[in-house]
Amino acid sequence: MSHLADFLRDNERWIPERSPIIVEGRLTRMVGLTLEAIGLNATVGERCLVIDRQNTVEAEVVGFQDDKAFLMPVQPFSGLRAGARVVPLETASELVIGDELLGRVVNGFGEPIDGKGPLSCRVQQSLNGTIINPLHRQPIREPLDVGIRAINALLTVGRGQRLGLFAGSGVGKSMLLGMMTRFTTADIIIVGLIGERGREVKEFIEDILGEEGLSRSVVVASPADDAPLLRLRAAQYTTSIAEYFRAQGKNVLMLMDSLTRYAQAQREIALAIGEPPATKGYPPSVFARIPQLVERAGNAEAGGGSITAFYTVLTEGDDQQDPVADSSRAILDGHFVLNRRLAEEGHYPAIDIEQSISRAMPQVVPESHMKLSQKIKQVWSRYHQNRDLISIGAYTAGSDKDIDQAIQLFPAIRDFLQQGLNERIPYELSTQQMQQLVPAQQPPRTPQAGMRKGRPLAKPGARAGNQQG
Repeated sequence: MSHLADFLRDNERWIPERSPIIVEGRLTRMVGLTLEAIGLNATVGERCLVIDRQNTVEAEVVGFQDDKAFLMPVQPFSGLRAGARVVPLETASELVIGDELLGRVVNGFGEPIDGKGPLSCRVQQSLNGTIINPLHRQPIREPLDVGIRAINALLTVGRGQRLGLFAGSGVGKSMLLGMMTRFTTADIIIVGLIGERGREVKEFIEDILGEEGLSRSVVVASPADDAPLLRLRAAQYTTSIAEYFRAQGKNVLMLMDSLTRYAQAQREIALAIGEPPATKGYPPSVFARIPQLVERAGNAEAGGGSITAFYTVLTEGDDQQDPVADSSRAILDGHFVLNRRLAEEGHYPAIDIEQSISRAMPQVVPESHMKLSQKIKQVWSRYHQNRDLISIGAYTAGSDKDIDQAIQLFPAIRDFLQQGLNERIPYELSTQQMQQLVPAQQPPRTPQAGMRKGRPLAKPGARAGNQQG
């Protein structure tokens, strides 16, 4: 017996490397998009292939109960039957990433969909990202020029900040995102179009982003007809690409449209496997997924790059108390609200400066800049509080010096907040124009200067009427 053991030991090097044992499962049930399998030895998050004769579907384990495993497909499928083989994949959930992605449009699988040929990326990166110790992150100290005057001056964005763009449908959020991609001073732009209409993908790339914006951008598109898991994967892939360029020391601007569709994809998956709804139909896992995605953006450790992220949040019916909007508002570093009333008046970008805030602004601008922006917001708010009285001529000039100042400055502030689609306003010019907007001291006004006997004079009255158009 000892001679046999010695013989086997001496010849062990000639034995080919043993392959790991793969335990296959069997498909037993399919309800909606949920697949149930038994006999499967796989962990949650592991990828599998469901093989049935000529059909092969990639799926991911999303849960289990007793001896049953629940899977969700990552692509549309048909033709599966009970008893199909479920084979775990040995490879991890990784996608290719590299500099070759610049100027390209890919789907949630990392496959090019722009017709420009295959990609030659060789870097494999996990979709789950890496966790950065919050105490090791660089603080937000430098402003980022996004080329939008209202944002640069009144809602200054810092490098590494994470902000929400809260908007209903049809108020110009895609146009605003496109302007930022073309005008920003960031090194790299990563755009994730998650769960939106497929028609908008081509329009955003050709009409809004343009050749100039696409040349230094990467676009990841996963339209609404993609499977929920693919929409989740596309959002994670978008963030992974941004992390790759941040690790190279680049300042990255990441735009994700939209965070709401990402949350809805997670809701579809959670409800399908039996997770109970908690808040307006959203299961608890949705509110755990959002911070896991958002916290991956931001500044890197000392000496690294940054990811300044904008996440659009769809407020259905302009409801700012929507669960996803409320949760996002609490974990982001600020939020910009697009107002439908302003959009209907032709005021673009339709940023409501009263409801919007940049929480990192006090750390990236001098105190004089901060005070001036607050003054402009106060003047804008005071005018709108008394807008009805002013428009019908019921306000008597001289009754309130703050309202008098608001009436005088409102036309200039309104023009300051508007900007053309192809008009870029750098950060320095934005601050200069803001300083010229509000004089240091306003001269006292008399009733004869702007009102007479409670009625506006002809010229100011005509201006007030035009403001209501």
